[in-house]
Amino acid sequence: MFFKNIWTQKLATFLLVAGLAAGYSSCQLDDIPDPNNPSLNVIESNASLGEIQNLVDGIQAWMRDRLGTYLDGVGVIGREYYRFSGSDPRFTSDLLGKGNAVLDDNTFYTTRPFQSRYRVVKNCNILMTAIENTSAPISAAEKSAALGYAKTIMAHELLMVLNQQYKNGIRVDVADPDNLGPFLSLEESLSAIASLLDEAATDLQAGGDRFPFSLTSGFAGYDTPATFLKFNRALAARVDLYRQDWSGALDALNGSFFDLGGDFYDGVYYIFSTAGGDQLNEMWYPLNSTGELRVAHPSYVTDIEAGDDRISKVTMRNDEAFQDGLSSQWDVTVYQSNTDPMPIIRNEELILIFAEASAQTGKTDDAVMAINTIRNAHGLADYSGGTSAEELIDEILKQRRFSLFGEGHRWIDMRRYGRLNELPIDRPDDDVWEQFPRPAGEN
Repeated sequence: MFFKNIWTQKLATFLLVAGLAAGYSSCQLDDIPDPNNPSLNVIESNASLGEIQNLVDGIQAWMRDRLGTYLDGVGVIGREYYRFSGSDPRFTSDLLGKGNAVLDDNTFYTTRPFQSRYRVVKNCNILMTAIENTSAPISAAEKSAALGYAKTIMAHELLMVLNQQYKNGIRVDVADPDNLGPFLSLEESLSAIASLLDEAATDLQAGGDRFPFSLTSGFAGYDTPATFLKFNRALAARVDLYRQDWSGALDALNGSFFDLGGDFYDGVYYIFSTAGGDQLNEMWYPLNSTGELRVAHPSYVTDIEAGDDRISKVTMRNDEAFQDGLSSQWDVTVYQSNTDPMPIIRNEELILIFAEASAQTGKTDDAVMAINTIRNAHGLADYSGGTSAEELIDEILKQRRFSLFGEGHRWIDMRRYGRLNELPIDRPDDDVWEQFPRPAGEN
């Protein structure tokens, strides 16, 4: 079992966020005051502590929305697994570029993750305005901590949008729905996200010893301004990797929870439960499912080294699954139940970031040490290949493939290195897409 049941908790019911419009469109609320569901103007101008907590609960709840759709998009295009569906052929046609199929700019796999991520961004902007204007008994340090929290979450959500939009770029300045900022280029978008994380880090450093609200148990161990800063720096290391700022990635790791000798699963997680009104882990299906299922790309099994315990992330089915000219004998079993937590970022990824940034900055011994940390922990002997930067990156990408399987990295990693043409093509006319189209409503 690769994802331990480390935390479960019922999320508090949130009042405001369920009424917010999709994406970052403006909110339409009743003119008649409702003491149980206060208007947006009231919350932004003088939120109570309870209303601020509701905003935070809503942010954390909505961060999980359409995660399954997002991960299916990047996972299927990245040839990590097939998403077979008895009700929707687009998983095996559009996403895999079957024949003349292309990615649609106005269908669920494009628009819904985009809207969900920007919904969280909008709510973070509302939280920042509410924190700045509240007359509730919150200290200056607590306000700073809250701003650092909101900016960190916003940066994470914007990066997820950019992961799919890539060279289309994204809007970063969306605080005013009537005066949206421009679409930035890929490089500008990454720089803006990095700057937002840096601003958040400064806020968190001035944030004292507590937040003026509680976080879910997915943030256990990282739920004070000082420890949340470690999460912020972990995300910054990921962003710097995407920017090819190798020294910046190493610096960010120094302030994160990166630990070469630590638990690979230490980190920050989305959590799920069966409680009424809560959400389940959409990435789990029972073994040997039919109709709706995820099965590993056969190359996962053929390419993994003998003795690698990461083979347990897939399980042989009783009967081979077939759809649309594709087949697999292996169910994806990264998660063992529909309430298993799902990582936002964890230590194993940070070790691999350390390996990659070290290789790219000529720190060969550090890169090999990190590679061996991963290999040995999964039952493999020390790395015995070449030590040029290119050879080390080959090995690191291989280790990222198996360590981070199903977590949304493979497509992005291969794209970062211009290697999308190395992903397997299963049918003669299939395509490997570089990015999702900009949603139709944004054009």
